[in-house]
Amino acid sequence: MATKKPPRRTAERILEVTLDLFNRFGEPNVSTTLISAELNISPGNLYYHYPAKDELINALFNRYEQELGALLGAADNVRNVEDAWLFFHMLYELIWKHRFLYRDLNDLLSKNRRLETHFQTVLGQKGQAMRQVLSGLQRGGVLKMDSREQAPTANSMVVLLSYWLSFEYVRDPRNALEPSQAGVALMRGAFHVLSLLLPYLEPASKDHLFALANQYQQA
Repeated sequence: MATKKPPRRTAERILEVTLDLFNRFGEPNVSTTLISAELNISPGNLYYHYPAKDELINALFNRYEQELGALLGAADNVRNVEDAWLFFHMLYELIWKHRFLYRDLNDLLSKNRRLETHFQTVLGQKGQAMRQVLSGLQRGGVLKMDSREQAPTANSMVVLLSYWLSFEYVRDPRNALEPSQAGVALMRGAFHVLSLLLPYLEPASKDHLFALANQYQQA
């Protein structure tokens, strides 16, 4: 006789639904009343698990921060363009999964002290990972870059990672953050981060990068 799976804990369900609502409508446009209604639970039940909206935001950010840390740990393994393409596509997938953070980043930072301080740490971690990617590509023999150019290039990569979805939104406010647009948006983001390296890539790797972009665009 098969045993029934235990029902998902209420706290977990609350976070899943909150993440979906924040991503769809933007955090400022989602109230705890709306979250309760979507879950079909009482506001009191929601407050029992998360007494304030900021606690929901912080819990979701904690998950993002943990997943990001694990992913950034792979930066030192990048040795060629294909490695880099996969790495950045996975980074953008994670950003897309938690896109409400980037969609409303400035507003969130102005209201939430914890995010204000922790996002500075996130930027530092991203910067370190970008420098590791550049060093790894150099060790792999596909990139030639003066050591003085590494820091500004890494910073430019972090800027693109942090604000690419905002750029996508400005290009097409009605559709950019819809799930149907995810694949194209992630591909464009990965390509544009790597396009910063085009002046430094050896010819075969440069051709391979363009081939990868064309392949994913036509998929």
